[in-house]
Amino acid sequence: MRPAILFPLFAPVTSLPGLGPRLGKLAEKLAGPHVVDLLWHKPVGVVDRIQVPSIAEAPDGRHVVLTVRVDGHMPSLTPSRPYRIRCTDHTGSMDLVYFHIKGDWLEKKLPVGSKITVSGKAEYYNNHLQIAHPDHAAPADEGAPPSATEPTYPLTGGLNPKPLRTAIQAALTRAPQLPEWQDAAWLRARDWPDWHSALTRLHHPVDEADINPLGPVRQRLAFDELLANQLALVLVRAQQRKLSGRVTQGDGRMRAAVAAALPYRLTGAQERSLAEIYADMAEPSRMLRLLQGDVGSGKTIVALMCMLNAVETGAQAALMAPTEILARQHAETLAPLCQAAGVRMAVLTGRDKGKARAALLERLAAGEIDILVGTHALFQEEVMFADLAIAVIDEQHKFGVHQRLQLAAKGRGVDTLVMTATPIPRTLTLTVYGDMDVSRLDEKPPGRQPVKTVVMHADRLEEVAGGLSRAIASGQRIYWVCPLVEESEQVDLAAATHRHATLVERLGDRVGLIHGKMKGPDKDKVMADFAEGRLDVLVATTVIEVGVNVPEATIMVIEHAERFGLAQLHQLRGRVGRGTGASTCLLLYYQPLGEVARQRLQVMKDTEDGFIIAEKDLELRGAGEMLGTKQSGIPEFRLADIAVHGELLAVARDDAKLIITRDPELETERGKALRTLLYLFERDAAVKYLRSG
Repeated sequence: MRPAILFPLFAPVTSLPGLGPRLGKLAEKLAGPHVVDLLWHKPVGVVDRIQVPSIAEAPDGRHVVLTVRVDGHMPSLTPSRPYRIRCTDHTGSMDLVYFHIKGDWLEKKLPVGSKITVSGKAEYYNNHLQIAHPDHAAPADEGAPPSATEPTYPLTGGLNPKPLRTAIQAALTRAPQLPEWQDAAWLRARDWPDWHSALTRLHHPVDEADINPLGPVRQRLAFDELLANQLALVLVRAQQRKLSGRVTQGDGRMRAAVAAALPYRLTGAQERSLAEIYADMAEPSRMLRLLQGDVGSGKTIVALMCMLNAVETGAQAALMAPTEILARQHAETLAPLCQAAGVRMAVLTGRDKGKARAALLERLAAGEIDILVGTHALFQEEVMFADLAIAVIDEQHKFGVHQRLQLAAKGRGVDTLVMTATPIPRTLTLTVYGDMDVSRLDEKPPGRQPVKTVVMHADRLEEVAGGLSRAIASGQRIYWVCPLVEESEQVDLAAATHRHATLVERLGDRVGLIHGKMKGPDKDKVMADFAEGRLDVLVATTVIEVGVNVPEATIMVIEHAERFGLAQLHQLRGRVGRGTGASTCLLLYYQPLGEVARQRLQVMKDTEDGFIIAEKDLELRGAGEMLGTKQSGIPEFRLADIAVHGELLAVARDDAKLIITRDPELETERGKALRTLLYLFERDAAVKYLRSG
């Protein structure tokens, strides 16, 4: 149960003054449904007003407070012209300017001849002072103007600053004094305020330092949020460790057969990762490990070896991929190796129906299939294993945690290995996969060629297309990636269908097209035609981003490269350079090229190291956007910014581990305060893992 002291913070936002049903909906859309969500809605700036004695002394571009006399109203004659109120004092005149407004209420509120106090940003237009939409304009005897400093907040259409500020101030009065959950010595060392003071200062900033992410106020609040996140992950991890697992140690005969069948030796990183995985599998507790490997670092072979470790003991293994293309491709890669080791492998996707599917499920339940490769179809209830010992999940961020658990529930004490080809910065690995141990493949298999990356303006498109004819003549295969499926009126991008048509015209009918709206079998056919050399060029949307493997493809053209994120560009580039031939990636950009896009293209030109690229991506875009927060399982932080507070995250991680080691059930005074912290940041799920929670 949420502690009663927090009840006022979890009341609906509509319970705050000034937020009726209409504005309440807007505030909920902007910040969230509860009072506490408004407290997490951070100011983005501070208005610093100065009291100015006269119009003549008002500095351009500053927020000023002035006392003036209303001289006349000048209504707008056309909708495009503003409504003006001419004001004067002993030094000259100025205008108050209002756009899209009916003047009747202004004439009543600010009658001609009255003395008024106004506050707003002073600007000179045609050498004449004006204040557009003053934030305060009222008769001088009607009380003081707004305070000297005031926070400004992000807004949404229809919600004005005034009611939002009023609601946030009301929310602040409901924030209780909570017991301190941070270590006292740590707070003293950092010179941080207590929680309540930090929150008050955030919404009553004295200057910019109070809202600066690196200032003590924001750092204190960010650390609270990060500690709640890390403590929740450590509790979940501790709970996982309590679940009984199984000891899995094969005799190595199948793995030796596969190693002998491979045309190359495993890299040092592969050997190291396998040693870590085998050690986990030999433990009586369940393995939960993340295998991070850049594009083409050899994750599939590592996955096969650890599945064989289980198969050697007579158990079964499952490998799950997010798309049918990827599942079938894993199966193609593994088939000859499984054959060499005498391992029975099968594939199950949503497309398998009827008698064939029933027969496959029967063999699986009877233990006649050792390794099952598939898509989401593996979760289905009727999919029963005789004895599942290990589940390997590829591209975890495309699946939710509950799906991971569903698959693990199909066996007894199932070990789980999660793989991702999206290199994730270390700080993000902690927030997304903090409940897992991590292995990294940071070397490329021998024989992999570096990819030459060229950045060029799209006005050289003709030249590029001409070069493709020569490349095709020499037996090369080419990907051409476009960002859209069809022409869109709003965004005039060269669409895949249009580009396909122009390339067919130029290069003939050996140009294929693949996009997300095509049916599975049609996609597979085009991919197979390209992989087997019946097509020379594949025009595609980003459906080819993950896992497609055609070693003969040596050229990647990415059109509108400035519209892609760094991680996406890196993934796409990884589709070439998979064979022994020299490969090229052409990044075609259109103007105008923004500063961030320019930096992105430069990073792509400078390095092929996915981990360096990921760190740079985090720096340029921030965490939420980097992996697309909604589908990636990244917690949405409200007060912390991973790109800025990475160092605090590592401290929070260590602190959380130490807390659980010393006080596993959070029963000490600090432990009880930490329970409140978990509820405050809605990490309630973690609290239920505590014995007395």
